[in-house]
Amino acid sequence: MTDIANIPLTTIDGAPATLNDYAGKVLLLVNVASKCGLTPQYEGLEALYRARKDDGLVVLGFPANNFMGQEPGSEDEIASFCSLTFDVTFPMFAKLSVKGEDQHPLYAALTETAPVTTGDEIMKAKLQSYGLASPAPGEVLWNFEKFLVGRDGQVKGRFSPDVTADDERLQSAINAEITA
Repeated sequence: MTDIANIPLTTIDGAPATLNDYAGKVLLLVNVASKCGLTPQYEGLEALYRARKDDGLVVLGFPANNFMGQEPGSEDEIASFCSLTFDVTFPMFAKLSVKGEDQHPLYAALTETAPVTTGDEIMKAKLQSYGLASPAPGEVLWNFEKFLVGRDGQVKGRFSPDVTADDERLQSAINAEITA
């Protein structure tokens, strides 16, 4: 199993980082996009972060342009959009690829470690209704897919893009990790 804590990352403002910077915290990693039908989820993710950050939860946003060009902007444009539109204060990272030949090592490790997505049946059907092919097994389905990482640095869950921040399945998993 790949140690995800030390995979090199870059913050949205260009600083080097790793998940190890958040050691001992419960992490919710989300691949985000500014021009997606799911983009309003930023609001719920920010509310979740503000409500639970003192409990040790950190939401981490990873902009990705893998799905129909829905994250076309530069890091500066993305940061500005998130701040001005949704008052995002949770940590954001430089744009990366979550699937395909240029998949970032973090997402390669996440999808290998947690190949099964909770609650993806409805989202898969919705994508198929738009004429979009189902992803390969284990591949990130769409923008706003969520990976939950426990305080121990291990992936504890993976949630479909349409599982929102207030969904009971995600809330229960977060609560279990915060109290673990």
